Amino acid sequence: MSESSAEVVVDVASAAVAASAAGAAGGWRRATGIAGVAIGVVAAGAAAGVALERMTVGRGMRQKARLALDSAGPYGSLRGMPGKAFADDGTELYYEVDDLDEEAAPAAIGPRRRRLFGRKSPAPVTVVFSHGYCLNQDSWHFQRAALRGVVRTVHWDQRSHGRSGRGVAQTRDDEPVTIEQLGRDLKAVIDAAAPEGPLVLVGHSMGGMTVMALADQYPELIRERVVGVAFVGTSSGRLGEVNYGLPVAGVNAVRRVLPGVLKALGQRAELVEKGRRATADLFAGIIKRYSFASRDVDPAVARFAERMIESTPIDVVAEYYPAFNDHDKTEALAHFADQPVLVLAGVQDLVTPSEHSEAIADLLPDAELVLVPDAGHLVMLEHPEVVTDRLADLLTRTGAVPAGATVKGYGSTSTAQPG
Repeated sequence: MSESSAEVVVDVASAAVAASAAGAAGGWRRATGIAGVAIGVVAAGAAAGVALERMTVGRGMRQKARLALDSAGPYGSLRGMPGKAFADDGTELYYEVDDLDEEAAPAAIGPRRRRLFGRKSPAPVTVVFSHGYCLNQDSWHFQRAALRGVVRTVHWDQRSHGRSGRGVAQTRDDEPVTIEQLGRDLKAVIDAAAPEGPLVLVGHSMGGMTVMALADQYPELIRERVVGVAFVGTSSGRLGEVNYGLPVAGVNAVRRVLPGVLKALGQRAELVEKGRRATADLFAGIIKRYSFASRDVDPAVARFAERMIESTPIDVVAEYYPAFNDHDKTEALAHFADQPVLVLAGVQDLVTPSEHSEAIADLLPDAELVLVPDAGHLVMLEHPEVVTDRLADLLTRTGAVPAGATVKGYGSTSTAQPG
């Protein structure tokens, strides 16, 4: 890291401390401005500041460019059959189902699923996708486009994200969000959207942690129904040790004050959201830094990621942040020991470093470990062809799709519902 970058890190730590003090004194408008950098970092899934590229284009031109990308970019436009599940605290969880293409189904299900002597055909394999922190189900856009009609899939929004409702336990009872709760939420979605038949579970970042929490609390479900799992850019624990590519002194300073700052700012969400909109250019640079590693990432894809992260309210960011330091589901990985497993990560992931994926693979020695060079945290958007290819291979190994099945191009943006 350059000397100028280090100076920015120190400035961010100082800003967070100052914001905390200003908030305590009642100067919320001042606190909001001071903590803008720290908020943007957390919204990108990180916990500290980062040096930004100089902005050489006028604000008006940048705004026009964002609007052009929003109108031209088809990413996140895929929709399926909508449904609702309800968590144990009453939170409404939104999901969508993409069913098998009826015309392709006979080839896809194979001879083992033919109806014999009038008996009911077994339920097809369902692939359930769980997204990460500050994202939503649309983060799987490329993989969803490629698999539509080939296999039955379920995409859902985690509580307080996307189209799902705000967490009832958080808004009514002021309970903290926990990874354990997310595991129970996933169980509710499975019960509603895929109550029978084999399952393949796919989770990115927080979504992978959600899958681990499901296994920890419902080992019989994993044993009886899950036939494969993919962990993408995730971690089984020790996230409190991640330095996000920053000097240790800087990240420790921010880590000490950030939870309190976020909690305080979350209580002034409306005011903070105005500040985020006013500093959109700053957020965009931070988001890109912590989402991607490639220099030539498609600007429309980068803007797509930015929109997803921007749509996560600051109070939701604040609610979730403490849960990651408490996350430890290392022992739960044992429930996947006898199943086909894919572990995939970007080598330059600053949020959940690839070493965490290697640690998962070490505990599951039969797993396929794929480390993608020149890839950051949002590897499924940055290098969709790699992620889709390895997922297709996993689905073939689990029997979800036959070896000869054709997976459509990962860049497909068709909005039509198959079937």
